[in-house]
Amino acid sequence: MSVASRPPNSGAGSRRVIAVIPARLNSSRFPAKLLACETGKTLLQHVWERASLCPRIRETVIATDHDRIRDVAISFGARCVMTRSDHPNGTSRICEAVDALEGDDRPEIVVNVQGDEPEFEPELVEAAIIALEGDPGASLSTVVSPFLAHEDPSNPNIVKCVVSRGNRALYFSRALIPFVRDPSDAHVEPLKHVGIYVYRRDFLRVFSTLAATPLEESEKLEQLRVLEHGYAIAVAHGIARSHGIDTPEQYAAFVRRYGAAG
Repeated sequence: MSVASRPPNSGAGSRRVIAVIPARLNSSRFPAKLLACETGKTLLQHVWERASLCPRIRETVIATDHDRIRDVAISFGARCVMTRSDHPNGTSRICEAVDALEGDDRPEIVVNVQGDEPEFEPELVEAAIIALEGDPGASLSTVVSPFLAHEDPSNPNIVKCVVSRGNRALYFSRALIPFVRDPSDAHVEPLKHVGIYVYRRDFLRVFSTLAATPLEESEKLEQLRVLEHGYAIAVAHGIARSHGIDTPEQYAAFVRRYGAAG
């Protein structure tokens, strides 16, 4: 493991908070997508720059196991941490990357930024950080959003979340929850889960040791492992309009939007 250093960040972000982008080179549906650069910048750089719009984030670190990702990251000024290649998921890779940071670079709060979401809303990340900072009993935080007009709440590919009055997650599901037994007496609307996660640094290590759980394996939702083991997830509310890039077609659409905005 090695850390490619950069000068200390001079921004206004809290020294307590860093973001980490877990960056694998391989992708089954879109090989090497993080290095796609039809806009003049790689997809990875777009995401890294987007994270810089979050005032509470002191620095954004890229965690990877591939030299091509490392070289590109260093070329646009990012700090890059080299990690093992056998991580089962991005959270595990982030845990190793955070452990590699020393001294004043060690954060108290870690934001997981997905490397294929170049249009994520910085205000939602800020809201998730605030939610975790404001709930000392929570181990991590995430975000929920109302469904947009074109989105189908019954779509199992869009995860739903039920939230307590204290703004903690009660459950996540691919099913449409909550179930409204009598539509004439409905008092709640379904909320979609937005895949933003903000962790307390100490919980990252705990999470990496937790065994998979029955609900997690049934729903194929890793966040259920946290709830099944009895840890609390704080929830922030916002409006999410963006989505990740999984295919070349989705990337082409992003390139068109970027060109039109420029």
